[in-house]
Parts: sequence; structure tokens; C-alpha cells
Amino acid sequence: MAASAAKHEVGEETQPRNQINLNPIKRLFGRLFQPPQRHIEHYITNGQVAADLGCKSGYYTLALAEYVGPQGRVYAVDLDEKCIRALTKKADKRGYHNIELHASSASDLSFIKDESVDFVLANGLLCSMSNRRKSAVNEIRRILKPKGQAYLSLGFPPPLGFVDRAEWEKILEDFRVKRRGDGFLQKRAVVSV
Repeated sequence: MAASAAKHEVGEETQPRNQINLNPIKRLFGRLFQPPQRHIEHYITNGQVAADLGCKSGYYTLALAEYVGPQGRVYAVDLDEKCIRALTKKADKRGYHNIELHASSASDLSFIKDESVDFVLANGLLCSMSNRRKSAVNEIRRILKPKGQAYLSLGFPPPLGFVDRAEWEKILEDFRVKRRGDGFLQKRAVVSV
């Protein structure tokens, strides 16, 4: 398992206070009503490569590591170095050696090779980035294999999040949309390049 801490430029996106305050509630409801397997079981199999962008404490990362097995790999990426350290401890404790952890912005995934990832999970990532969303979308496109898929979702709309309906539609224009759901509080899509 590898961990890295990338240097961040001044002006790097950070999570706004109102989203930090909502995270415990979001995590509670997410765990009660949306187990991690629900988002990933149809998109990833043993031996594949996955990327969990905005992995936080690893709720989905550990499930991805289980699905890809010891022959696969999971890139766990989060801007918060504390999250990466906590996830490193969890992964070590549970014996996962197929997770590569990086403290980095999703707008710079230079440690992942072009067209090398089978599945990208960006669950709530883009709506929490105040800037560099376009760079993150470009990075997702760059790392996805030609037959790879990404699960993109937005949490809260403005003013609690940063992405409105028009920008969401613009993001989706960069992909082939395979499936989508547009609920009141969450928008999601499964996309490919």
C-alpha cells in the first residue's frame, strides 16, 4: 500500500463549512439507506482497477477493495490528508493491500496512468469542489479505460453545493451517459468515455 501527500497550490478547493456540518447527517443516511455495494456491485469485478475520488474515510474504498480482490487495485484519493491517514489505518487493520492512497485533488491524478482504470467512483465529489471541476472531469476522462465506467453524483444543489442543474448538464456532455437519475437532492449518472 502506498500513500502520498501532494503539494497543493494556493487557492485549492476546500469544503465549505455548511457541507462539513452536513457530513455526519449525510453519512448516517447514506449508511442506513445506501450501502456501498449498491453503488458499485454492477460496475466492478475481481482483478479490475478502480478509483474512489473524494474517498473521505473510505466507506466505498473498502467495498471496492473487496470487489477487485487481491489481483485488483483501488486508488483512494482525497484532498484531506487526515482522511488518508485514517483510511490507511483502516485498510491496514483489515488487511487490504490493494489500496493505493493519495492526498491530492481530483483535478491532479498524475499518479494514475492514462486509460488504466475500469471504474471511477466520484460520489458527491464534483458538487464539493469550489473550483477546478473541469480539470477533475478531464482527469476522470483521461484515466478511464475505453470501456471503463464512472459513477458521478451530486449531493446538494446551490447554495449548499457548488453545481447547479445547468453545470451538471455541461459536465455530462463530456461523457456518454449510460444511465442517470435526477432526484430532488441528488443527481447521479453512470457514464463512459
